[in-house]
Amino acid sequence: MTKSIFIAPALFLATLVSAQAQVCKVTDPTTTKLNVRDSPSGKIIGKLANGRVVYIADTDYDYKGKPWVLVFDAKTDRYLGWVFREFVSCYQ
Repeated sequence: MTKSIFIAPALFLATLVSAQAQVCKVTDPTTTKLNVRDSPSGKIIGKLANGRVVYIADTDYDYKGKPWVLVFDAKTDRYLGWVFREFVSCYQ
């Protein structure tokens, strides 16, 4: 029951934000997949390949002042996590 209390706000946020969000793509210039984290500069929880279509739900900065964005899958609205902003390119 506790999990549903935390999941419901995330799903609501995803639905609300996806209607207004810019479409973006992962564009990491390295040959590795982009690390996805649980918070800005936090623990790695996954990886995203270049070309993955996402949308940005929030922006925050780490302790060094570097920008990070909270991303969701643009097709499914699924929560993905935080990625370094410089490796995500947005367009209309």
